[in-house]
Amino acid sequence: MKKIRVITLFLLLDFFLLTGCVAQSTETEIPLPPKREFRAVWIATVDNIDWPSSKTMPPSEQRSEFSTLLDFHKRVGMNAVFVQVRAAGDAFYAKSSEPWSEWLTGKQGRRPEPFWDPLDFMIKEAHQRGLEFHAWLNLNRLVHKSSTSVSTDNLSYTHPEWIINYDGYKLFDFGIPEVRDFITQVTVNVAKNYDVDGIHFDDYFYPYVVPGQVVQDDATFRKYGKEFASKADWRRNNINLLVKQIHDALQEVNPRLKFGISPCGVWRNKGTDPEGSKTYGALASYDDLFADSRKWIKEGWVDYIAPQVYFSSGFNRVPYKNLVDWWTDNSFGRHLYVGMGAYRVGYKERDTNWANPKEIPNQVRYFRGNETDGAIFFSSRSLKNNSLGFVDSLRQDLFRYPALVPTMPWKDNIPPLSPKSLKATLLLNNALELFWEKPDPASDGDGATYYVIYRFEPDEKASAYDPRRIIGMCHEGEKFVDKTVQPGKRYVYYITSVDRLHNESRPIGPLRVEVQEQKLVRF
Repeated sequence: MKKIRVITLFLLLDFFLLTGCVAQSTETEIPLPPKREFRAVWIATVDNIDWPSSKTMPPSEQRSEFSTLLDFHKRVGMNAVFVQVRAAGDAFYAKSSEPWSEWLTGKQGRRPEPFWDPLDFMIKEAHQRGLEFHAWLNLNRLVHKSSTSVSTDNLSYTHPEWIINYDGYKLFDFGIPEVRDFITQVTVNVAKNYDVDGIHFDDYFYPYVVPGQVVQDDATFRKYGKEFASKADWRRNNINLLVKQIHDALQEVNPRLKFGISPCGVWRNKGTDPEGSKTYGALASYDDLFADSRKWIKEGWVDYIAPQVYFSSGFNRVPYKNLVDWWTDNSFGRHLYVGMGAYRVGYKERDTNWANPKEIPNQVRYFRGNETDGAIFFSSRSLKNNSLGFVDSLRQDLFRYPALVPTMPWKDNIPPLSPKSLKATLLLNNALELFWEKPDPASDGDGATYYVIYRFEPDEKASAYDPRRIIGMCHEGEKFVDKTVQPGKRYVYYITSVDRLHNESRPIGPLRVEVQEQKLVRF
């Protein structure tokens, strides 16, 4: 993991050295904010948690509300969103074999009127703002306990033999091969029909234990589990088969599509397994949910892991730092995104550490110094509520400067070519417009998905990895307007191309200009 980062850094540095620029680095300098960091938020649709705020809202208002939500998260500093498009045997998209979601149209199976495809719309809106869009699918639920309507097309009716009833839910029986095939088909369908950046699953595999409830899969175990010493081992194997099957299917459809999972934060406690984390008596995905999350990332079946580290730094049984340390040591060269419990901030619960407005900011500082790749916050509503002002700390301080999404060299390590023919002109309102031409395709056929605009002072040494000098990212077209220039001042610009997997080109530049009254002068 560290080796990959160092290579990336020196490649970028080399790009700038080739243009005569030198990166600054002294031991006495304040550490730079990260040039690359994954900053994402979960947008939950189940029971209208985050969006849409009402299942009776007209489509036009749903669209407006979603666009406003993206604008908010962009201002906070996010560069990706995870939107729940399958909440409970349903769909928030048109090209689906499952019925329309109740939480979109008011009744499961009812199509939107007037008709629209929310997923197409959401992807387009996200990409226009420079946000990655990850389709989040719940893979175990067919009927949620809060559901008020269930379509006759719901699989709980059409395939009752696939179903387990548990605590008011109807869930998939993962031990049945046809169930795993169906979940894979649902996933591949989204990957084939929509321009998503990734496919994402949450932590729901076998259900969380409820006292007095029993998972009724004895018959399935008798039929398919004869070679296993225990039902627990068989259940874990069922989930392993499913994860690998989906990974392989997505790889075939689109090798560059990202695939990841957000499991329960604890894989195993150290008291149970010496390879487990320094956590004590906590619910563990391996033992309690039959989800061997460490194996998935070790085998390379997922591109990232996003464990739900929804614990404070002062929580004795499951200290935040212990868990982040453990996952850092067990990410096996794949990306680690820390799942952040933003919903807990300000809550009056036994863990009083969440009453500290600095808890989340301090957690960000810790994972940032711990060689992780970023974080995903749960959930959108919690960020909107801004309890104790923690979001202000993100927007004004920790996420003040933009960050590019970290690259995934195992998927694509070829940078695009540089933009061509960089020029500038002064507009009537004294803003400076930069414009350029698209680069030619790189050796892998990739062009530019977006561009990064850097600006430096004339006596400043240019840096390839200082996000404080990024004044903008252009996601549509080949021009950018700098509205912050001042008459009588000199500026130096560089522009890079970035491809879909966020590999960055060598820059074009320097373009050196002095802003004078009603004209620009090169120097």
